[in-house]
Amino acid sequence: MENPKVAIVHEYLTQYGGGEKTLEEIMDIFPGAPIYTGIYNPARLPEKITKRIIIAPKNSFLGAFPKILTFLMPLVFENMDLREYDLIISDGTAWSKGVLTRPDQLHISYIHTPPRFLYGYSVESAKRSKWYLKPFVAPIDHLLRVWDYHAAQRPDYLLVNSAEVQKRVQKYYGRESQIIYPPVDVYFQGNTDKNNLTSPYYLAVGRLSAYKNFDLLIQAFNLLEMPLIMVGTGIEESRLKKLAKSNITFTGQVSEVEKHKYLENCIALINPVVDEDFGIVPVEAMAHGKPVLAHRSGGTLETVKEGVSGMFFENVNLDHLVQKIKEFDEEIRRGTYNSGEIRRLTLRYDKDKFRQEFELFVNEKWRDHAIKFHVIESTHGGTT
Repeated sequence: MENPKVAIVHEYLTQYGGGEKTLEEIMDIFPGAPIYTGIYNPARLPEKITKRIIIAPKNSFLGAFPKILTFLMPLVFENMDLREYDLIISDGTAWSKGVLTRPDQLHISYIHTPPRFLYGYSVESAKRSKWYLKPFVAPIDHLLRVWDYHAAQRPDYLLVNSAEVQKRVQKYYGRESQIIYPPVDVYFQGNTDKNNLTSPYYLAVGRLSAYKNFDLLIQAFNLLEMPLIMVGTGIEESRLKKLAKSNITFTGQVSEVEKHKYLENCIALINPVVDEDFGIVPVEAMAHGKPVLAHRSGGTLETVKEGVSGMFFENVNLDHLVQKIKEFDEEIRRGTYNSGEIRRLTLRYDKDKFRQEFELFVNEKWRDHAIKFHVIESTHGGTT
């Protein structure tokens, strides 16, 4: 047998974001593979994903309370029956890498980051850090960290989306990994006409969550009285709207075409998130030739080239951010940034490059694995 029977394991299918865009590319590489997932909500997903065979627990109670029942998720993934498959491709942050496989099955896991909530990184919800919850959450998190470490030893090979995440994987799991940057649509072909957009404006894009530091960004633009458009929605939306002055506009949820329209026609993107795992939005902005102001941390240190495609700020406080935005604006007005050069920096993140590198890695590892377990003769080809 030359061509393995493949299963894809994706953590949650409850929203459409960067992780799901990566999943779509993996689906293209393995067009016949079913998708196993912990929680499934087809209403929030594109048809490309929902028309694939999806295998998910039928326990709606778990799906209704995923954050409360976090401690049960290891059981969900350990009980997935993957015995009929030769090759398992998992991707995610916390649970998918923990599926159980036999020695003669090959398991390759693409890790977006070790779970942020277990290792002190900011997350969408601040509830876990509330003093009245800590006595209950702390012992559960300790047990989950123990499980997470052991789960990370199960895959035969680990892939990661950035050097930042590679460092985390080495630190928390003690394992080597290979970087394959996530897929970005750097040649977006949609309609990006200005339509009714006001110009000029700065742009911020993302879920409106506490850890994104959008409140600090809004306070800075309140003082600067410069136009800012906030693209996205989230649990902090109501609070942020109350904080914002009239120079700041909220779009709510937008389509991919609309998002790229805002990216194409902005002055620049400002990304105040600390410790990005990779950070797809800054790369998308640069693919439109737009410079980026970002925090000097995480994955944006790999994607944003200082003085060429953007600038960094260091301190998460209002005075510092206001000063950096002023400096950034002055550099833009002086013509510091060349849109063509900025675009060229994004070509390494093209989704076609992701597919090529991912498929090559899997083919090589499957060939070695299959020879070891006498699945194919050493003269045979790989998975394709």
